[in-house]
Amino acid sequence: MSKLLVVDDEERIRSIIRKYGEFEGHEVDEAGDGMEAIRICQNHTYDLIIMDIMMPNLDGFSACKEIRKITDIPVIMLSARGEEYDRIHGFELGIDDYVVKPFSPKELMMRVSAILNRYHKDQNTNREVYEQAGLKIDFTGRKVFIHQKEIDLSPKEYELLFYLVRNEGIALTREQLIHDVWGYDFYGDDRTLDTHIKLLRKSLQEYSKWIITLRGVGYRFEKAK
Repeated sequence: MSKLLVVDDEERIRSIIRKYGEFEGHEVDEAGDGMEAIRICQNHTYDLIIMDIMMPNLDGFSACKEIRKITDIPVIMLSARGEEYDRIHGFELGIDDYVVKPFSPKELMMRVSAILNRYHKDQNTNREVYEQAGLKIDFTGRKVFIHQKEIDLSPKEYELLFYLVRNEGIALTREQLIHDVWGYDFYGDDRTLDTHIKLLRKSLQEYSKWIITLRGVGYRFEKAK
């Protein structure tokens, strides 16, 4: 059983998520705003946080930034807005997923399960390292180095990079990447994938060219010749 924290100023939203979360066997706590969420996280441990962006006292982005100083657990952000700016800002803060309201509670629980499964799996894998031409990726330690200097990636950037590298030289469709990296069925919106690829390329600096765009198909990771 996993322990979830649901942060939203709308009691109805919290109630719906609690209902579905408890049905899936999770223990669910609630917070009505960002300040309350920070106080709770200072005294309790959770496996995943589901947090709204627009809240009184302290918004979700600011709360997430402060919570990241306390714990590195997965975060799913909820928002009534689906603009790319909001998505990018959230991913840069290190959130794991971004869900636009109104949302399907069943789909949200699928995303929760997928993230928790990957998170726990990452804690139990044998050490594996990829190293090519100054780029070093420590899969188990979740660390990436460029010319021996560690670079900071968001949790989702790590997962996307790891998946691309483990499938080096293979053409990966958008649908395949969404399904295998995000862990839920593809619903036709590939903006999330494109946003993460853009952020990942920026983080990889000179190695961004190793992520090759396959027009009309998807992407391939391949060492530049």
